[in-house]
Amino acid sequence: MHKVLVIDDDRTVLRLVEKALADVDIELFSAETAEDGMALLKQEQPDALLLDIMLPDKTGLELAQEIRAFDAKLPVVFITVSDDSDVAIEAMKLGAYEYVLKPLGIEQIQDLVERGLETRRLMQAPVLLQENNDQSLDGEVLVGRSPQMLEVYKQIGRVAAQDVSVLIRGESGTGKELIARAIYQHSHRDDNCFLAVNCAALTDTLLESELFGHEKGAFTGADHRRIGRFEQCNDGTIFLDEVGDMSPLTQSKVLRLLQEQRFERVGGSDMIQVDVRIISATNCELERMIEDGEYRLDLFHRLNAFEIHLPPLRDRGNDIQLLIEHFLARFNQKLGKGITGISDEAMELLFGYSWPGNVRELQSVLRKAMLMATGPVLVPEFFPQELQSKKPAEPSAATADNKATDIAGFLDEREAAGSNDLHAESTEWMERYLLSRILQKHNGNQSKAAEELGITRGSLRHKIKTLGISINHVVKADADADESPDAVGEDCDC
Repeated sequence: MHKVLVIDDDRTVLRLVEKALADVDIELFSAETAEDGMALLKQEQPDALLLDIMLPDKTGLELAQEIRAFDAKLPVVFITVSDDSDVAIEAMKLGAYEYVLKPLGIEQIQDLVERGLETRRLMQAPVLLQENNDQSLDGEVLVGRSPQMLEVYKQIGRVAAQDVSVLIRGESGTGKELIARAIYQHSHRDDNCFLAVNCAALTDTLLESELFGHEKGAFTGADHRRIGRFEQCNDGTIFLDEVGDMSPLTQSKVLRLLQEQRFERVGGSDMIQVDVRIISATNCELERMIEDGEYRLDLFHRLNAFEIHLPPLRDRGNDIQLLIEHFLARFNQKLGKGITGISDEAMELLFGYSWPGNVRELQSVLRKAMLMATGPVLVPEFFPQELQSKKPAEPSAATADNKATDIAGFLDEREAAGSNDLHAESTEWMERYLLSRILQKHNGNQSKAAEELGITRGSLRHKIKTLGISINHVVKADADADESPDAVGEDCDC
């Protein structure tokens, strides 16, 4: 169970936090003074801390210095009634995860705690390199003893201690974040902050603000100064996932940071100096994006001081067997199951499938099969239908249209299948329909589709690949259709 500590002499804040976290599996502790709070922190060693700036016996900033000496990786969310920019900057210099103003909202608290706990997990949970038959369930394991994975382990060892940028390349679901964390944990920066930012999950404006921060009034809704992740992560490591989805403006600012280790906040003129190591990842073909004028060649070379390529699961041979054994042991523990094995017929299905979603897909498939299982052995009927055909389903726009108004039917089907991931599955179902519809509307023209969707073309390419959409299945047009080669039949792989 996660532990959260609140140090604040305002009882209304504690009651609000209690209400916000009432339905979450979290153990909550509270203190009203810095002295009591520090004693509780040392005793309980929480996973996240909500800390008031003004306390009866000393300031939160003073206490933060003691906390940082005791546990530099603890995500600290400062709470204050003051909109003093200097205080916010000082808090961030002391390693604050976030800085928020009173009054707080319930959803705001839930979001802050959830993100803080995830950041704690990224920094604390060890990433183990499995080079033997040890089936340890502590931390997270990079499973595999194939020649390809052994080479990846060697590369991590070569570059971890070197203070250079690393670009991790590989298909979606191959485990790029785990590699980034392994590099961080074996580096000399492992006592400092590690933050992960998904560049594909944010709009251009939000991503720029997330990375570099912004000044008050920089854009609509910027009602106070925000400290960005680069500034917050000074002396630490930042992981930029889906780095191929950055806009040209953000690319320019990241390039400058890599060249000079300094930047300006959005809407600001003050130059901010930082020392941050960047580890980035992508499943896009950046070389092709460079040729198309969508990605900066100079930024590519800066990010790619050292490259690690993660092989797809289908090229890893008997690693599939090791991964199956690992996930069975882990899910037996987490789900309270007693699965002892997999039938030969089911194993044949697993080895015959192409795994376009790689390790992430294998993990999801095994979890669902174990939830469906009625005995100690997994048999073919417990596995999804796409494995029976040995190829991933590629729903067409027509199929999506037929189900467009039948979300209830989809949910009924997934509930009957025993799904415990309805939110993610429903979101994927709706996103696949949306993208298919807009691509069909524009005869497969990705540039126009991305513009209407309000996302970058690189982000659209990533979603096309992740969702298994084939443009040839989405549109039908003759060779003269709209803007070749972006119209029909373009390879959707990024």
